[in-house]
Amino acid sequence: MPLWLEDWSGVRALLEDWREAGVSDVRAFLDADPLRAEASSRAIRILAVNDRALALLAARDLDHLVDNLSAVFRGDMLRSHVDELVQLFEGGCEFCSLAANYALDGRRLDVQVKGRALPGHERDLRLMLISTEDVTAREAARRRALESDAYAQGLFEHSPVSLWVEDFSAVKDLLAEVRAGGVTDFRTFTDVHPEFVRRCMSEIRVLDVNRHTLELFRARDKRTLLHRLDDVFRGSMEGFFREQLVDLWNDKLFHVREVVNYALDGEELHVHMQFSVLPGHEAHWDLVQVALTDITARKKAEAYLEYLGKHDTLTRLYNRSFFVDEMNRLERKRVQPVTVIIADLNGLKSANDSMGHAAGDALLRRAGEVFTEGVRRPNHAARIGGDEFAVLMPGSEAEDGAAMIGALQHYVEMNNQFYGGERLSFSFGAATSKPGERLEDAVRRADERMYEEKRAFYNAAGIDRRR
Repeated sequence: MPLWLEDWSGVRALLEDWREAGVSDVRAFLDADPLRAEASSRAIRILAVNDRALALLAARDLDHLVDNLSAVFRGDMLRSHVDELVQLFEGGCEFCSLAANYALDGRRLDVQVKGRALPGHERDLRLMLISTEDVTAREAARRRALESDAYAQGLFEHSPVSLWVEDFSAVKDLLAEVRAGGVTDFRTFTDVHPEFVRRCMSEIRVLDVNRHTLELFRARDKRTLLHRLDDVFRGSMEGFFREQLVDLWNDKLFHVREVVNYALDGEELHVHMQFSVLPGHEAHWDLVQVALTDITARKKAEAYLEYLGKHDTLTRLYNRSFFVDEMNRLERKRVQPVTVIIADLNGLKSANDSMGHAAGDALLRRAGEVFTEGVRRPNHAARIGGDEFAVLMPGSEAEDGAAMIGALQHYVEMNNQFYGGERLSFSFGAATSKPGERLEDAVRRADERMYEEKRAFYNAAGIDRRR
C-alpha cells in the first residue's frame, strides 16, 4: 500500500482561523474562492513516503517527488481536497476521498485516499498517515458503466418510437394460479370470465416511459400520464389485451399486433405494438418492454383509400363497384326477398349543356344529399352511372320499395325548397326479387320501369330527348 507521513498542522490552523471568523458552511466557503483550498494544500508538509508510493508515482526518491508535486497534484485534485477539509472541519481526525493523481511519467491515476491522525496528534494533526490506494482499474470500469448507462438511457429517451418499461410479474402469477386451478382452454376461460382480463390489466406496473411517449399521448409529464392510464387504455383495448394474454399463456414472450389507444386529449391513436419480455427476465416477467409506433396517419390513409374504392367522391354515396359486390353478397347469403330501386336524375344533360358542368355537379351533390338522408341501413344507396342511382333493400317487399320511393320524393321536395335555381327531379323504377330469381333480373325489371317513368316525364314536359 502506498503510504505517506505528512504534517497537517498548518491545515488545522487554517481551519481554526475560518471557524473563528464565523464560517459554519465550510464547503460553501471553499467553493466561493478556490484559492482557499489551494492555500490549504500548500500548508501540507510531506515528511516521508514508502517505496510503494514512489513506485506508484514513478519517482526516484522523496526529493524527486517533492520537487514535482505540482505535476502530481493537479487538475481536479483540489476538488477532492475540499471533501477532506469538510470532514476535518466537522470535528474529525480522519478523512476518506477519491482523487486523481498523476505519475511523473504522465499516467493519470485514480486513488482512494484515506488519512488518519496518529495517536497523540488528533488535535494538532502534526502527524497524519495517508494511504493512496490505486483504484484506476475500478474507476475506469465504473466510468465505462456510467457511460454505458448514459448511452442506453439516451437511446431510450430519444427513441423515435414510444417506449414503455413495465412489470408483468403479477400477471404471470395470476396466469399461474389459473393454470394450477386446472384450466387448459384459456381462451374459453376468458370468454366466461372477462373480469379476469380486466384484473390482469390492473396488475401491470409501468416503471418508465420515454419522451416520445409523453409527446404521443399529449401528456405534460410522466406523473400525469401514469395517473390517467385508464384514459389511454380503454374501448377496444381490453380485446387486444385479451389476445396478448392468450399469447403469454402459450409462452409467446415476444409478439406484435396493431392496437388502438387514446391520447389524453381524446384523439384515437392507432399504434403498432411490439411486446417483449427482456432477456434474463423470462422466469418472472418483471421487466418487459413495449414499443409503440404511431400508425394513425397510415390507418387514415388506408381508410380513405378504402372509402374511395367503395364511394363516389361527388355524391358521397356508394359507387357501382360496391353495388355489384353487395348484390353478390346478398345472393351468396340467399337473402330473400330483395327490393331494388333504380332512379335516374332528370335534366342533368340540359343543365350541363345550358349552365355548364359545375351546375350539373351541383345537381348530383344535391341528389347525394337526398339519398343519404332517405336511405339508412340495412338498405344501401349507390351512384351506378353518370345520372343513375340504385337502392338495395334486403328483406323488403314491394310495398317497402313503394314507401321508400315516397320518402325519397318527399326529400326531393324539401331539397328544392332549400336550393334555388334548377329543380331536382328523379324518375324511379322498383322491382322485388322472386324466389329462385337472380338479383340481376330484378335490377333489370326496375331499370325498365324507371325508363317507362322517364319517358312519361319527358312526354309530359314536351321534350324530345333525341334532340
